[in-house]
Amino acid sequence: QVQLVESGGGLVQAGGSLRLSCAASGGISSINAMGWYRQAPGKQRESVARIARGGTTNYADSVKGRFTISRDNAKNTVYLQMNSLKPEDTAVYYCHALRIGLLGASDYWGQGTQVTVSS
Repeated sequence: QVQLVESGGGLVQAGGSLRLSCAASGGISSINAMGWYRQAPGKQRESVARIARGGTTNYADSVKGRFTISRDNAKNTVYLQMNSLKPEDTAVYYCHALRIGLLGASDYWGQGTQVTVSS
């Protein structure tokens, strides 16, 4: 089982920055990709950024040029650097891991961390 623990959320003014961290443990060698999702009140959960095992990254159009996903393999940690934050970035951010094994694909989620951007 993969366990994901997020940290780094908080309250920030518009234009500010935050860095989220996601520490992974348990079965991490078989993780194919990790990423960040977010869910605002009354909205569906949406993908924000993703980094594949080979290092390829993908971003939602709404965060391109402002957010950067990266990883530290030695620490089994994925980061989301969020710059130029906007009030519409306010949401609960969830770390996600995808593992593809012999029995198929499995999704793992962190507990979520709140990000609030004030105008």
